[in-house]
Amino acid sequence: MADTPVVLIHGPRQCGKSTLARQVGDAAGYTYLSFDDDVQRASAQADPIGYVADLPDKVVLDEVQRVPNLFTSLKAAVDVRRQPGRFILTGSANVLLVPKLADSLAGRMDILRLHPLAQAELAGTEPNFLSALFGNGFKTGACGQRLGKMLAGRVAAGGYPAALARATARRRASWYRDYADTLVQRDVRDLARIHALEALPRLLTLAAGQSARLLNVADLAAPFQLSRPTIRDYMTLLARVFLLEELPPWHSNRLSRLIKTPKLHLGDTGLACALLGVDAAALWDDRALYGQLLETFVYQELRRHASWREEPVTFHHFRDKDGAEVDIVLESGGKLAGVEVKAAATVTAADFKGLHKLKSDTRTCFVGGVVLYDGDAVASFGDGLYAVPLSCLWP
Repeated sequence: MADTPVVLIHGPRQCGKSTLARQVGDAAGYTYLSFDDDVQRASAQADPIGYVADLPDKVVLDEVQRVPNLFTSLKAAVDVRRQPGRFILTGSANVLLVPKLADSLAGRMDILRLHPLAQAELAGTEPNFLSALFGNGFKTGACGQRLGKMLAGRVAAGGYPAALARATARRRASWYRDYADTLVQRDVRDLARIHALEALPRLLTLAAGQSARLLNVADLAAPFQLSRPTIRDYMTLLARVFLLEELPPWHSNRLSRLIKTPKLHLGDTGLACALLGVDAAALWDDRALYGQLLETFVYQELRRHASWREEPVTFHHFRDKDGAEVDIVLESGGKLAGVEVKAAATVTAADFKGLHKLKSDTRTCFVGGVVLYDGDAVASFGDGLYAVPLSCLWP
């Protein structure tokens, strides 16, 4: 806001975008307008040039993806008067991918991705995991606690503020189911006219069961009388409203034996558990599903940590044709690090197989590798390789 005319806060509905924008805006004298309001939306659609011309000097425009043709008028207004912090926009869809979007405001807009709440935010602590991973490493010795079934509870609860405010797990699950239905019926319909809208909730549930697995469109398409390209298009729509994410594979031109299929992750594990009809106890008992959703939980937690860093972090996964794999590969400032996720309370040297392979393939770029496990102490497994308790993600 100090040096950029337009700031866009985007992320899933109900993650806190409007609350954040209003808190910042109220403190700095911004007028708040929402395009969820039928009158405001109709006015902006009818005369976008006049609408922008009549706006106050400093304004918050909420849910801007609902009026994509407004962006050309915003660009023109910024070009006439390039005042820093003039517009704060929020969007519950990735507005840069909305088909009707007229202009990206390139060079005039900073984009901030807001996620649901991280465990560190809920605990009121400042995480240092990524600093240790890319910095001086981890100090061996006791640093956390074994969480056991409490960890399954965190995975099942997710990170959406409105869900976490509910008193019981049953009521949280009800919120997540209603949330998914509302997004499919409203936001996805706004993005595209599709002929089988009723297939989307079931597709999202199937995707929840494949979270943290390699993306397999054929498996997802099998229950439907729809083509694979159509299912692929539907998944793209679900990704645009931040319900799904694809984790791309890490690859190098030097290495030809890498698997180049992305991994699928749900946007939040609380939503995944609600769609699959499992609570914390059922998740704990189903060890295969627990392992999958724990990996997604850690991936989303690290994504939230990374969003707070000034140095950008990109995320990938690593797998080669010999079976060596690393769940999460992080790259920042020319440095590469790997994270493996393990639900068990013990770690052996064999758990570092994928990290050793990644280290040998990437050579000097590799700065650290971690196996996150449900233990209570950091242990060194060689140069730059550590077993680290999962609870260290929110010290």
